[in-house]
Amino acid sequence: MSMEMNDRGPHDIPGIGPVVGSEFAEVSVNIDSQGNSQRLRLEDLRTGRVRYLDALEIETIIWLDEGHLTTLLDPSSDRWRDRS
Repeated sequence: MSMEMNDRGPHDIPGIGPVVGSEFAEVSVNIDSQGNSQRLRLEDLRTGRVRYLDALEIETIIWLDEGHLTTLLDPSSDRWRDRS
């Protein structure tokens, strides 16, 4: 995944910020400074769902082995389940 949507360079939408996109998802990525320390603000542009990640959470993702990361990326494990 990268921030390049085409040959013109990074995709930066005014009012939304930088967007990381692929054929499966588009997510805006910004730094939030409203809390006690800076954190990453991620917004799923399809659903509007927002998640904030602090440095420890980001580092944890970096250190996940491929098996754990693959499980997290499987949309059928959580995202597509009926919540009723």
